[in-house]
Amino acid sequence: MSKKDEKTHKNAPLIGIDIGGTGIKGGIVDLKKGKLIGDRFRVPTPQPATPEAVADVVAQIVEELSLRPEAPAADSPVGVTFPGIIQHGVVNSAANVDKSWLATNIDKKFTERLGRPVEVINDADAAGLAEARYGAGEGVDGTVLVITLGTGIGSAFIFNGQLVPNAELGHLEIDGFDAETKASAVARERDGLSWDEYGVLLNRYLQHVEFLFSPELFIIGGGISKRSDEYFPHLQLRSPIVTAKLKNDAGIVGAALEVALHHNLAK
Repeated sequence: MSKKDEKTHKNAPLIGIDIGGTGIKGGIVDLKKGKLIGDRFRVPTPQPATPEAVADVVAQIVEELSLRPEAPAADSPVGVTFPGIIQHGVVNSAANVDKSWLATNIDKKFTERLGRPVEVINDADAAGLAEARYGAGEGVDGTVLVITLGTGIGSAFIFNGQLVPNAELGHLEIDGFDAETKASAVARERDGLSWDEYGVLLNRYLQHVEFLFSPELFIIGGGISKRSDEYFPHLQLRSPIVTAKLKNDAGIVGAALEVALHHNLAK
């Protein structure tokens, strides 16, 4: 088997890129273990975060990662996350990036900029996919809901290990408000809520989600998941609830996994 063939067989490492509002980070992903090979490489998100500017940063990160000894083949596909709704490769929402992204064919733009196949997935979906395969949801059948508490509330809907994309559960209406305006991590800080008070609000939200979908498991992600002992005691749910395992690498891992699945490169 040639070196190129070794690098393109199923579950061979691939590059994943995670686009955020403040930083864009990437890494080479071991798809057998769901872990990064080597360090992440991060570049601040350009301001304004226009399609051209972001595409340039993504290309910069891919170029840096491609110089590493463990890099995949130069023509291997790249997975990218984006903080918005992605449908058929087109951006349908852009909350924390420039509005010029709306209606942009992001798959096409990145593919042309990088000169190699690119698949883009919603950032919360990517994190959920990674958690379901390698993290807290590994081996769990039925519905797994990954809820990310941060600036807003991100969500990923996994059924029998398969992603149901673009489940924007943070925008469910609770007591007349978008849930994420009251129960996100930023909302807790903004409103000066104690952990007890926040736990009550989060419980109200999660009970509503549980009623709608009856998940086998809730997985809570985001930086606030590190403080779960502060608010988990206030959650009264039928479904088991645990914290995410992959932490800040989930988006990168999920991006690489998504592109591998799309190109039939993952077992």
